[in-house]
Amino acid sequence: MLRYLPFLLVLAVWIYAFIDVLNTPEKDVKHLPKVVWVIIVLLFGEVLLGPIAWFVTGKVRQAPGAGSARGRTGRTRWVAPDDNPEFLKSLKDETRDEDPDEKKRDKGSDG
Repeated sequence: MLRYLPFLLVLAVWIYAFIDVLNTPEKDVKHLPKVVWVIIVLLFGEVLLGPIAWFVTGKVRQAPGAGSARGRTGRTRWVAPDDNPEFLKSLKDETRDEDPDEKKRDKGSDG
């Protein structure tokens, strides 16, 4: 069983890189067109040159936890909607966009 482990690891990296290339949006692909990256990963996958090239240079990588809700530890944390300033701002923008005459009609029909 142990003699198959290197083959399985290479196969897993190869498949992961192939799926990663396919799922990456075209705007996030660097240096070469996406179709060329697919061909490189498929042709040079057995010797891991294609997948390593893709992981190193093929994709725009973002820092982990690059979200807007960061705690003291630098990790991304969940924020409730009523504590999220961006969400509250979007609610204010929505209420400004509504028609004031429509509100008056709605209030009159309730009573």
